[in-house]
Amino acid sequence: MNGLPLHPLLVHAVIALVPIAALAVVLHALWPAARRRLGVVTPLVGAALVIAVPITVAAGQDLQRQLGPIPAVQRHAGFGEMLLPWAIALFLVGALEWGWYRWRGRLQMVPRGKALVSVVIGVVAVITAGGAMVLLVLIGDSGARAVWGG
Repeated sequence: MNGLPLHPLLVHAVIALVPIAALAVVLHALWPAARRRLGVVTPLVGAALVIAVPITVAAGQDLQRQLGPIPAVQRHAGFGEMLLPWAIALFLVGALEWGWYRWRGRLQMVPRGKALVSVVIGVVAVITAGGAMVLLVLIGDSGARAVWGG
């Protein structure tokens, strides 16, 4: 873009979307009032993240090619390339939550079974959100070190 790398601009979308998606997934699983308000927003934010991550990674790979083999940049790129599976997981968990809490009343299951599924979804949501956030911090830290040294 006008001779400037696109990656630093695109990074901001990912930096915003990962915590929003992670928080939405956890709130959707654990807080019924938030779940009712979030509705389909939870999987939609996850979908936006699944779109933003590969675009940002591709722009980062282009920048990496321009810079050449710099160990700090390679470390950052390695972390960045691990984010897409976590983004997909956030989307899938969000979609699962939305579908489960929207239609579970129509399912013919014993109440204990429904409660167990809800607990499992909650555990998976917390693990997925936590993993995505830890990786985001590692990516951000390695990116800052690549740019600013240290």
